[in-house]
Amino acid sequence: MSRRPDRAAFLPIGPLLRSAVFLLLQLVVTVPYALLAMLTFPFPPQRRYHIIMGWCRINVRMIHAILGIRWRIEGWENLPSRPAVVLAKHQSALETILFPVLFPPQSFVLKRELHWLPFFGWGLAMLPMIAIDRSRGADAMTQVKLEGAKRLSEGWWVSVYPEGTRMPVGGRRRYKLGGATLATYAGAPVVPVALNTGELWPRRAFIKYPGEALIIVGPTIETAGRKPEEVNAEVEAWIENTMRARFPHHYMRAAQTVNI
Repeated sequence: MSRRPDRAAFLPIGPLLRSAVFLLLQLVVTVPYALLAMLTFPFPPQRRYHIIMGWCRINVRMIHAILGIRWRIEGWENLPSRPAVVLAKHQSALETILFPVLFPPQSFVLKRELHWLPFFGWGLAMLPMIAIDRSRGADAMTQVKLEGAKRLSEGWWVSVYPEGTRMPVGGRRRYKLGGATLATYAGAPVVPVALNTGELWPRRAFIKYPGEALIIVGPTIETAGRKPEEVNAEVEAWIENTMRARFPHHYMRAAQTVNI
């Protein structure tokens, strides 16, 4: 079991200084990479992806060297041989940076507003992502289904965070149907993923902590002839049961907070 070291032991100088250095270097890398990304417009999508994802590869090296964050993957053998829909727990920006490096080339379902971010968003706009307006409800789900099926047919994997946002450690939100609807519509397998990244890189937190992140890839879930609700329920059950079995301390802390 991977657990984050006690915060009090690291707060005084270590993680704070490392986090500041990492952020500074990340900014230094992001600005020129965004400009490079915009210059890739004439290239085919696969070539653009390979070039722009160099940003993730550089950040992964900095995360390891500066922040002291390592990662370990369990269940790699569960990945299917054909493009799939990855439905993952979402606790941190860490998995968003790691997944393009660890998994086959992916198209993420993301909120359209990210494209408006200076530099980072401009780079995203050059990638074959599925940018949705979450306020449009059924129209957004239709967009995920149609664009996602097209990406899968082109050989891309599609990654969706079914809870729709980063969750605090021990937190849980209703799993939305978009990813399961796409998978059943396209007849693509689903790969569920559980993780503990929020222990080391908490959401909305400046300070990151050294340690080992564990990413658990679950058994492939076939979708042919099944309803989205059925697939979604199976994904949710596997992820949440795995989270509680492998990271019970997440839920002990959450319960203590509620009791207080």
